[in-house]
Amino acid sequence: MAAHLKKRVYEEFSKVVQIPHEETPAKKLRLSKPSKSAALHLDLCKAASSTDALLHLLHFARKPVEAESVEGVVRILLEHYYKETDHSVRLKIASLLGLLSKTPGFSPDCIVGDAIDALSSEKSHQVLAQLLDSLLLIGTQLPESPTVRLRLTEVAYKHLADASFGVRKKCLQLLGCLGTVDAPPTKDTEGPGTSLAVKDVQSVISDYFGDQDPRVRTAALQAMLQLHERGMKIQQIIYDQACRLLSDDYEQVRSAAVQMVWVLSQLFPESIVPIPSSNEEIRLVDDAFGKISHMVSDGSWMVRVQAAKTLGSMLQVSPHFLEQTLDKKLMSDLRRKRTAHERAKELFASGEFSSGRKWADDAPKEKLDSNTVNLIASGACGAFVHGLEDEMFEVRIAAVEALCRLARSSPGFAEKCLDFLVDMFNDEIEEVRLQSIHVLRDISTHITLREDQLDTVLAVLEVGRRPAPPRPALWAARLFLQQSLKRASAIQNPEAAGARDLLDFTIR
Repeated sequence: MAAHLKKRVYEEFSKVVQIPHEETPAKKLRLSKPSKSAALHLDLCKAASSTDALLHLLHFARKPVEAESVEGVVRILLEHYYKETDHSVRLKIASLLGLLSKTPGFSPDCIVGDAIDALSSEKSHQVLAQLLDSLLLIGTQLPESPTVRLRLTEVAYKHLADASFGVRKKCLQLLGCLGTVDAPPTKDTEGPGTSLAVKDVQSVISDYFGDQDPRVRTAALQAMLQLHERGMKIQQIIYDQACRLLSDDYEQVRSAAVQMVWVLSQLFPESIVPIPSSNEEIRLVDDAFGKISHMVSDGSWMVRVQAAKTLGSMLQVSPHFLEQTLDKKLMSDLRRKRTAHERAKELFASGEFSSGRKWADDAPKEKLDSNTVNLIASGACGAFVHGLEDEMFEVRIAAVEALCRLARSSPGFAEKCLDFLVDMFNDEIEEVRLQSIHVLRDISTHITLREDQLDTVLAVLEVGRRPAPPRPALWAARLFLQQSLKRASAIQNPEAAGARDLLDFTIR
């Protein structure tokens, strides 16, 4: 018993404690890669020369930038912009401002003020032009912000008098894209306190139609056209200036002037304009048609193409002006004839009198000289004839398409231009031949092929019968020609010699 108690005294008691299982917290990774702005700042600070800084900027331009990092990157770029002395580096920074403004999800209104401030201290014309280009990109990203557009327009007015053509060109582009299209201010609203941005933008831009640099003249015309596309009605007084630019020495200016003359002819078709060096007056659309017809003979093939295409959209032209484009000789109804009173007055003023040696030598005669041709320029006669005979196939295609559009709206003109379109079946370029066939199909309701035109049509069908890769356009053209031949044979003379054989040949 004693032994048992002793054993219990020395017995060690133990207990188990259960500790609840706790989840080990996940380890947090710390990224050692710096942000875009910090990385750019380090690269620019480490640059030993302007060349190294330019290389870093070129490398940075290829990398994508998140929207939340753009503002910080812009601050870093502007900080180095003011420190940099090399204009090539500043030029690249200015271009990056416009590139970053197009980042998806970023609103560039927060950097407009900084970009405008950079203009005030810049002396390089190239950097100024690039900053204005970046401001143009920023303005196009904020179409619903009138305050920003107002500030950018004021900047454009301020730098329009710059000596560099590049700066003037960018300012005109700014006015064309961001200028106000509201009604121009009147004399009552204008005053010494009038803001620059509410000036009549049309009068400001038109002042640069006569700039000494052709690139600025082109930019001025394009800015005016852009205002028209945005909804502003161009004033008619621009017409005379645009007509003078049709004879400019540079093709880009002439090309833009053709567009401007066409726009004004559509806005004021029934307005009456005087003819130079005479007392006659004609409709503005007729005068514009004659001037654009003259451009079909321009020295630049690009201007000729544009002029030919433009003629096809002038559907309000008088019929006699339209028909004159198919005849190289000036028609009598487009000559201004002097009255007998005018001729007698001129004879009396000259002091001449009849000698009496020749019968009726003092009878009134129609004297045709350069002063009597006033209604349309002699160079505009036969505009489509010149276009269809042009050495460039692009001009010929444009002339054929223009004839199609005009013929669809005038059945009488369609009959007169039929011979010219059929002659284009013999063109050396296949595209021109196919286009002329498509045109005949479009105006088939207004025309009827004659028998003397069937030989030309037959030659085209013979080409279509030769084994060649299948072409849907060629098969469609051949089908149309077959239908036209059926119609011509049925309407005119089905029993004519050779007509029935030709019809059988085309059906096979």
